[in-house]
Amino acid sequence: MDRISQLPEHLLLKILSLLPSTKDVVATMVLSKRWQFLWTLVPRLIYDDGNNNITKESFSRFVDRSLLLHVAPVLESLQIKLGEKSSDVDIGVWARTIARRHVRDLVIEIDRTSCTTPAILPKSLYTVSGMLVTLKLKSMVLVDDVASPVSFSSLKILSLDNIKYPGGDESVNRLLTNCPVLEDLFVDRCPDGDNVTVFTVRVPSLKILTMCNKQKTSDDAERVVIDTPSLETLTFDDFTGCVFETEMPNILKADIDIMNNHSEKILCSITPVKDLLLCLYSSKDTYSGGCAFHRLVDFTLCRCDKQWLNLLMCVLRGSPKLRGLKLDQYHGSQANQPSPCWSEPSLVPECLLSSLEILEWADYEGTKEEKEVVEYILRNGSCLKRVTISSKPTDPEEKLEMIKELALSFRRSPVCQLVFN
Repeated sequence: MDRISQLPEHLLLKILSLLPSTKDVVATMVLSKRWQFLWTLVPRLIYDDGNNNITKESFSRFVDRSLLLHVAPVLESLQIKLGEKSSDVDIGVWARTIARRHVRDLVIEIDRTSCTTPAILPKSLYTVSGMLVTLKLKSMVLVDDVASPVSFSSLKILSLDNIKYPGGDESVNRLLTNCPVLEDLFVDRCPDGDNVTVFTVRVPSLKILTMCNKQKTSDDAERVVIDTPSLETLTFDDFTGCVFETEMPNILKADIDIMNNHSEKILCSITPVKDLLLCLYSSKDTYSGGCAFHRLVDFTLCRCDKQWLNLLMCVLRGSPKLRGLKLDQYHGSQANQPSPCWSEPSLVPECLLSSLEILEWADYEGTKEEKEVVEYILRNGSCLKRVTISSKPTDPEEKLEMIKELALSFRRSPVCQLVFN
């Protein structure tokens, strides 16, 4: 007996929604009469022309026919992943079809690695803007209509990956201004340029921002402007000048990876943060420690920059509630850079005496400065409960020597557990 077919329709639709592609969903129509038209009501469709065994014509014909036959009153999610087989014309035709389907979540990803002409997002797609809650676009040209600006009145999640904006700065400003309830924004800018001089994110409702900006410039001009007073989570990877116009009192977590001369301005904008990962790669200025992180609990610092010791001590001095400290090296040390200079401070940071419980040190090399810093933290860390050190050298004898040196420092420490990898 076919027990699955006896299930209620809403459960069968749920099962069909879990299949990896619409092609698999449509294939179930041959199972029985009960399943023949069930696929037309599935609220989730996924089209992917990545199958090398299918021609462009066959794929386009399948998408055209299945969209026309689909009759679900609300299309909760539609994902279209296209490569070299599909054309811009196809996208326009499909856009006009789905405009009547009340789409909530829309994803269009285009792989044009070997194509010199980028795909243009058809204006007909903007007719679904009022219903959209999620919009994710990849490798497209976003042409806005100045005469009839689009309002994404319900949009909460927006992803712009490798997008070009013919309208320049104003195109970005109009798009984000017309997203009044936007909460989550992902931006990965085109490394070869996107026609935007200053990318401005001015969204009062935004809570999550992820931005990758690796457009290298010869000057130190500000290429990114952030004005997000409600932000709670920030991931920022920037190789150009950037500025934060407002403080963010609700910020909880920040992952900052920057290569410019505005590090102190950025850090002073996120002082309420509780979880901070920081990498100031090739910074030319010295962080003066003018910011206090009174709520900071977990701090991860990348040691790739020559100023990392100065930055570490400044943050420790300004973080009285710090409980977890991790020292890592994500980018590797810069070639021919001088060793960081360590000078033991006259005053022990409050967090070492009253709150720091966990120390993790990755890629430990056992240099003179590293040994002195470890010994200093072990000696003054009154509340330390666990110390984990992962060494970089693979030579057994070199590792053994490191263990002996750390063991001597460990004896003078109240720490309860030391792990060496």
